[in-house]
Amino acid sequence: MKDHPVRLVVTDDLQRSRLTVFFRLLLAIPHFIWLALWGVVAFVVAFINWWATLFRGTSPRGLHDFLAGYLRYATQVEAYFWLVANPYPSFFLGTASAYPVDVQIAPPERQNHWVTGFRVVLFIPAALLSSAFSGGGYGGRGYGFNSGIVTTAGFLTWFSALARCRAPRGLRDLSAWGLAYSAQVLAYLFLLTDRYPYSGFDLHVTPVEGDLHPARLVVGDDLRRSRLTVFFRLLLALPHFVWLALWSVVAYITGFLNWLVTLARGRSPRAFQRFLSAYIRYQAHVNAFFFLAANPFPGFVGRAGSYPVDVEVKLADRQNRWVTGFRIFLAVPAFLLSGALGGLAVLAGFLGWFASLVRGRMPEGLRNCAAYSIRYSAGVLTYFLVLTDRYPYRGPTTD
Repeated sequence: MKDHPVRLVVTDDLQRSRLTVFFRLLLAIPHFIWLALWGVVAFVVAFINWWATLFRGTSPRGLHDFLAGYLRYATQVEAYFWLVANPYPSFFLGTASAYPVDVQIAPPERQNHWVTGFRVVLFIPAALLSSAFSGGGYGGRGYGFNSGIVTTAGFLTWFSALARCRAPRGLRDLSAWGLAYSAQVLAYLFLLTDRYPYSGFDLHVTPVEGDLHPARLVVGDDLRRSRLTVFFRLLLALPHFVWLALWSVVAYITGFLNWLVTLARGRSPRAFQRFLSAYIRYQAHVNAFFFLAANPFPGFVGRAGSYPVDVEVKLADRQNRWVTGFRIFLAVPAFLLSGALGGLAVLAGFLGWFASLVRGRMPEGLRNCAAYSIRYSAGVLTYFLVLTDRYPYRGPTTD
């Protein structure tokens, strides 16, 4: 997937102007109006392009360039609105100018007639997954501004950028990933390419390296899936859901006791750490099994290293008492984002179920979507249950 003809290029420096951040919605309104007007033209041109590509086997260069320019402009407007970039974009006049968050689109190539003929039908699964990023509905370019990953990340970035004059790298990269996938989906619909959208983040965003959080995801899955266990995955997962619910009651009581002790002593008892770490690992194993991020049936004890998608928790020594005291409030933004990412995992698992039944293999992009959601959820729990005072890192990492 490294050579996909549609990919996002990010040269943003993370710096933000408080004044333009505060008035971002008002400043973006003229672009939304202009984008909607051009959108009517773009969809008419896309319909003409469909017929031309169906008969010729390739998109006419003039139609291709116009639709590519519109797609670039739409991405730039969304990048500006969701604080993925800072400069005010240029208005679209048939071509799009360069921008710190831009889309590179390859020239027209030969396309498969069958894929072209059934493009609207083939587009549906990608559109469903795109809705998890954008929130669904209908927006300026066919995507909405309801609750979704990009929406939630943009909302959190707004507060952070106002306070620090800077967008957090993790939130910026997460939003860029969502915009990149949506751009590929629209490029596929507009017949700019017959390559299916790739849902993994590694094509668009450079993962951050380093010790970003004590909860680290280790993925040793080979993508192969058993059709039999895939078909009955929900039934097979039911005993784990019951056990996880029972374990959760004890875990959250232990987490509360851990909060009291850590607040008093400045450190978490090792016994609590080991118990809660096993609970977080077990939840990750169950989610990985259910969302098809891994294939084997997991064990019931959350043993470290026992599953292809595992969480390594580095136990903390001392923790800041102020951060511990206000932990429940500080964790709210992380839970908001974790909820949005949960929708991504659900859709990745749903689409992966069909793909795995047909091919006996989980698509890598969908597996990575589910794994990313699992990693962030584990990081949130590690923070909330007071195993660490390191805030969960929101962006893609090399883990």
